[in-house]
Amino acid sequence: MQRHRHPLPAPGPAAPLLALLLWLALQGTAAAPAGSEEPQDSGWQQDAEIPRRTLQQAARAALHFLNFRVGSPSALRVLSAVQQGRAWVNSKKECQVDLVFTTERYDPEEGEEHLGKCSARVFFRNEKPRPAVNITCTRFIEKSKRQQEDYQLYQHMKQLRSPLDVVSIPDSHGHIDPSLRPIWDLAFLGSSYVMWEKTTQFSQYYLAQLSGVQQWKTNDDAIDFAYTVLLHEFSTQEMIPCRIHLVWYPSKPLKVRYHCQGLQAPEEASGTEEGSAVAPTELSNF
Repeated sequence: MQRHRHPLPAPGPAAPLLALLLWLALQGTAAAPAGSEEPQDSGWQQDAEIPRRTLQQAARAALHFLNFRVGSPSALRVLSAVQQGRAWVNSKKECQVDLVFTTERYDPEEGEEHLGKCSARVFFRNEKPRPAVNITCTRFIEKSKRQQEDYQLYQHMKQLRSPLDVVSIPDSHGHIDPSLRPIWDLAFLGSSYVMWEKTTQFSQYYLAQLSGVQQWKTNDDAIDFAYTVLLHEFSTQEMIPCRIHLVWYPSKPLKVRYHCQGLQAPEEASGTEEGSAVAPTELSNF
C-alpha cells in the first residue's frame, strides 16, 4: 500500500529570522577561544588586567607544542599577533589562559598566503614547566602539500654532505645560508619540544642559534641528528646551551631527547612517548 506524502508547509515569516540567529550563533562560536568557558571551580578568579606579555607567552608555548606534535619542518608556525585573550588565576597561583591569535609560516614562499589563525587554552601550573595545551588552528598548509614538501626536504637531506663542520647557524651577521636552511628548520623543529617543555608562567624561550652538529646520519630510513643550540630565555636574557638528539622521518612521530645546562628538571628528558602518542584526530585540521 503506497503511503501518501503530505507536502511540507511553506516557511513562515519567522524562518529567515531563525536562520539569521543560527548564523550569528555559529559566528560567535567560531570566534571563541578553544575551551573558552569559565573554569567550573569557584576558586578561580578572572584576571582583569592580564599583561600582554602573558598572552604572548601562552601563544608561543601553544605553538611550540603544536610544532612538535605536527612534526613537520614544512609546517613550522610562529606567532604573528594575539587578537584576544582572557585569564583566570586561583589560590595555588595557577593560571589558565584562553586566547585567539594569528600565525605566520616560519619560512614562507614569496607571494604565499602565510597567515593562519589559532584558538588555544594554556594552563600554567604556577612555576612548573610543561604547560598543558589545547589548540585548534585553521588555514594551515594542506596535509597533502605538507607531506609532499616534507618528503622533498627529506630527499634533499639524504643527499647533504655531513654538516659536522658547521660552526653556527645563523652566522655572526644573522644570515642563514640557503644550503643550511633544511638543517636549521629541522633543528627548530626539535627545539620546539624543548622550549614547550621548559616554558613556565614566568619564563619563555626562543631558539637563538645552532652552535654545533655532533651527528648527522642518513644511512637508515630516518634522519638521525644530534646538535647543540643556544636558547634565549626572555626574562633573564640568559643564553642556555642545550644538546638535542632527534630522529625524523616524514609522516612519522618525531622523537626527541635533550639535555640543557642550568635548567631545573631532570637532566635528560624525552619526547619519544609524547610523539608516539600523537592522535591523528587531534590534528585533523592540518
